[in-house]
Amino acid sequence: MSNDKNLHIAVIGSGGAAMAAALKAAERGARITLIERGTVGGTCVNVGCVPSKIMIRAANVAHLRKESPFDGGVSTQAPVIDRSRLLQQQQARVEELRDTKYAGILRDHPAITVLQGEARFTNPRTLSVQLGDGGAERVRFDRAFIGTGARPSEPPIPGLADTPYLTSTSALTLASVPERLIVIGAGFVALELAQAFARLGSRVTVLARSRLLSQEDPLVGEAVEAAFRREGIEVLRQTQASRVGYTDNEFILDTNAGTLRADQLLVATGRTPNTDPLNLVELGMETAHGAILVDKHLQTSVPGIYAAGDCTDLPAFVYVAAAGGSRAAVNMTGGQDILNLSVMPGVMFTEPQVATVGLTEAEAIRQGVSVASRMLDLEYVPRALVNFDTSGFIKMVAERDSGRLLGVQAVAGEAGELIQTAALALRAGMTVHDISDELFPYLTMVEGLKLCAQTFTKDVRRLSCCAA
Repeated sequence: MSNDKNLHIAVIGSGGAAMAAALKAAERGARITLIERGTVGGTCVNVGCVPSKIMIRAANVAHLRKESPFDGGVSTQAPVIDRSRLLQQQQARVEELRDTKYAGILRDHPAITVLQGEARFTNPRTLSVQLGDGGAERVRFDRAFIGTGARPSEPPIPGLADTPYLTSTSALTLASVPERLIVIGAGFVALELAQAFARLGSRVTVLARSRLLSQEDPLVGEAVEAAFRREGIEVLRQTQASRVGYTDNEFILDTNAGTLRADQLLVATGRTPNTDPLNLVELGMETAHGAILVDKHLQTSVPGIYAAGDCTDLPAFVYVAAAGGSRAAVNMTGGQDILNLSVMPGVMFTEPQVATVGLTEAEAIRQGVSVASRMLDLEYVPRALVNFDTSGFIKMVAERDSGRLLGVQAVAGEAGELIQTAALALRAGMTVHDISDELFPYLTMVEGLKLCAQTFTKDVRRLSCCAA
């Protein structure tokens, strides 16, 4: 731990990465100047994880009131959606968390000074901050941390920029539920919002440039597409828009699948790092498409300047951002921490959920590993059977000779709740045989991991419910 009470660290941003860096560095004795040009809290609490998961949860409740596996014995009724009241509830929780987890902590911290303004590097040890009140301030520092996040990208589709299309940010605060919605994009964010709007009452069409979730095992995308089609969501694969127009409150898209029309258009095709105003080129900092390149210690190519989160080349998950910010703070104050991303779980909060960790079968093969894999349909998982919801699967990838677990992909209800168990098994170097011998609580979805592991040596169809 650093004992230098005079160490001054400038932190640019106030989201997950920046807050983690500021708090950890202050804990280790540094003095912090935190600079934020917009709303305190960054993407996750304001326009990302928190509001999106609230909206998704509300949409799930609406869906279950209209349709569930128990409709034969439980009466159903199409719910009335009051979007304005849902939005009010959503934003109230956002404001509450922003204050308690971000603004309030900064207000009360004696080692952190907050400047409201836009920062720009003038040299490797100085920032010029254009303050929100019109003034300017120069900030000299010993170390700096960049945690400026990212914003929704705008794909180069002719005509798009001249239309009032929605991004993942503006869609979350849309005041009404559109009758017809087109979603351009087939990744986590696009699909979460597509299903949420469909369950709130929109007629949704998803345009996928190739297929759904093209970076995942193909079985994952196929399972999600099947679930979407069951709910009436139209999925157009291998489809791109060549032009977008907007006339008489209607979006008109020219695509290779024909002309499509909608009341709202949501574009969720990726994010762009918020690094343009920082003057990184003149500073000589290495970037790739605007993303800051960092080493295993989170240091940029400019000594003494560190970065983490969505403004870097690291995976765009808030828990990766926070972990990176915390480790960068340790390193800025004399430590040598490394951000180990060898075991990194990911979750998509659709229904069914998608949860993954480690290598897919194709990735393992590309790395030259001799693999064995097994896929367990949820019809063999007791929890799914008693839920009367057996759509989905759990897939395990293992090293053929040793049985060492390499990766898990799951499409299931509450898949996000089981994936951390798989992550811990990966971290511990467990084999599928180790997992199959563990005790798992009966009638939990995570028991599916044990059952899937057993399929490497047994026919689970011939096991009793609690068979070990």
